[in-house]
Amino acid sequence: MAVNGTPPPPPSLPAHPDPATDAILGSGLLHELAHAFGGPFHFLLPHRFDANLAAFRAALADAGVDGRVYYAKKANKAAAWIERCAAAGAGVDVASPGELREALGHGVRGENIVVTGPAKSEELLRVAALQGALTAVDSLDELDRLTAAPRAGGAPPPRLLLRVLPPAQPASRFGLDGAELEEALAHCARAGDAVRMEGFGFHLSGYAVQPRADLAGQLVDLCLKARVMGLQADRISIGGGFAVDYAAAGDWHSFLATQQPGHYHAHRRFTPADFYPYHSPVAGAGALRAVLAAVPAGGRDSLGSRLRETGTLLLMEPGRALLDRAGSSVFRIQGVKDRDGYAILTVDGTSLSLSEQWFNSEYLPDPVLLPPAGRAGGSRRTAATRVHPACAGGATCLESDLLTWRKIPFPVRPSVGDLLVYPNTAGYQMDSNESPFHDLPLPPKVVIDTLDDTPDDTPGGSADGTTRGGRPRWRLDRRPAC
Repeated sequence: MAVNGTPPPPPSLPAHPDPATDAILGSGLLHELAHAFGGPFHFLLPHRFDANLAAFRAALADAGVDGRVYYAKKANKAAAWIERCAAAGAGVDVASPGELREALGHGVRGENIVVTGPAKSEELLRVAALQGALTAVDSLDELDRLTAAPRAGGAPPPRLLLRVLPPAQPASRFGLDGAELEEALAHCARAGDAVRMEGFGFHLSGYAVQPRADLAGQLVDLCLKARVMGLQADRISIGGGFAVDYAAAGDWHSFLATQQPGHYHAHRRFTPADFYPYHSPVAGAGALRAVLAAVPAGGRDSLGSRLRETGTLLLMEPGRALLDRAGSSVFRIQGVKDRDGYAILTVDGTSLSLSEQWFNSEYLPDPVLLPPAGRAGGSRRTAATRVHPACAGGATCLESDLLTWRKIPFPVRPSVGDLLVYPNTAGYQMDSNESPFHDLPLPPKVVIDTLDDTPDDTPGGSADGTTRGGRPRWRLDRRPAC
């Protein structure tokens, strides 16, 4: 509420507390790296990826369901995640020849790769078949090309899933409609041992649990039908769509209720529908548990029960959910300009390295202000706390290049040389739209490694990937920024 004509302060949206990230913020390392790189950078926490992967696998095990987790590589280009998949025997979801080469080159076996995406190139289909990868066929033309391609001596038949057009999303550009699906099944049956038709999949937009369970139940029925036709059909893929919970429920709902154009630079207008759902009560592996427990429409048993009873494997391709709290993005403030009631910050990078802006939206979790002397203030503010609102723009000649249009309520006035640390950006934010615009270098990625030779229960050891009372150990990601 405004008091004596003073407008209410802009709303805050603090990210969930994260001890591993807090330890890095307090270590002094980030300012050293900012000086060394001379520009923005990202830091990665592979131990978080490992924990998220383990949580998805535990959800399958607890439900008694046989399944496979494939990391959706499009969510982040870093090699670190592919290396973790290779070490853990997890799969990788790719959609281009480059992504396929990266996965194979970092040790992922071809049989643990699934190839998705529409209208795949001849090169991608050829290499996928040679390496024994599983291909999600999206059209009849693609099926013809995959099954007609010549096979090298001793090469196994191509492995494929048939991707189904979701009946609830008939305008989707992904998948085979009913008539196309019937023709594809007949094609696979005629091909006999020349093809391995292993099942069905779908691409379903959104994060709702029940529609995903409903369509998965329909795919189980399709598997049973295909088996009668003599096809293997022993697995289904439910894709991704596992939300990430970035912020507490109260903070999120308060933000949505109070945000208004006056809280943004240039009175930029956003509606709640413009934003990612930064709070989700069912997220990550918890969302998988909910899908498995749901009863598909028209059925009596849970999806998990149906999968067990029919001997059907469950495949999934999470991206953002495997990267939850697995990295942050760091920018140095190189300019501060005062305006009426707020400041405009200019950082040493661009919004191309914080990709939500390029979806006509805003990455909402509050960035942390990190002066050289240490973290400014706390993550919470009270009504009596004085705030210093500021938006953050990029170092380009574009009016639209703002990392944050919102006037962030910082606890102290930002200054040149301070760092802005955007939390939990590993999933889709870091590099989906990166570009060396203005010949600015792409931000490198720094991997914060676990000290594997120091047990968690010994002095100096820590399960969060840092040393107790010491400094984090780091290296550059093995995939150079390019």
